[in-house]
Amino acid sequence: MFTLSRETWSTRTMVKISVLGVISFILMYFKFPVAWLAPSFLKMDISDIPSLLGAFTLGPIAGVLIQLLKNILNLVFEGTTTAGVGEAANFISGAIFAYIAGWIYFKEKNFKNAIIGMAVGIVVMTAVISVANYFFIFPIYSKFLGLPMETIVKLGTAVTKKVVDLKSLIIFTVVPFNLAKGLLTAIITTLIYKRVSHILHK
Repeated sequence: MFTLSRETWSTRTMVKISVLGVISFILMYFKFPVAWLAPSFLKMDISDIPSLLGAFTLGPIAGVLIQLLKNILNLVFEGTTTAGVGEAANFISGAIFAYIAGWIYFKEKNFKNAIIGMAVGIVVMTAVISVANYFFIFPIYSKFLGLPMETIVKLGTAVTKKVVDLKSLIIFTVVPFNLAKGLLTAIITTLIYKRVSHILHK
């Protein structure tokens, strides 16, 4: 039995992580566009919920592993249309969100810390993925797909005329998108946590 950061690793724990990872992968299929908020290449989904549930019941590292498993399964079974860039971005954002939320919650397990953890997780996740998008993700995405940055920016301009370059694309579409996605995930997690936590604690 291996203990790390108050998390007890056992066969049962790994099975729970695996199940939550598979559920998270399945939820990735239920994507929907939010054309009023973000370009077509950003689609909303609720696949981060299982990793939050795992982070709150099994510990923050479990939340990260669930995100990793979700994206590996997605690459294996669905493939990639972004040269793996989209999956990497999904893992980074989801892992940060789950880890921070779980880490704060495990300091003192109560409803207040759960809410604070998710709120801080959303803000940090949005900030990190926005910086990553500007310096790494969008440039790599553009290079690997042979898609000019101007074309990507135009997709943002179709959403709001405030988008005129990469920086404004991130500020006016990527940031609101990630805040909205994080908030939706946090709300649903809050509503269902008590109903499913007893199953994960068994």
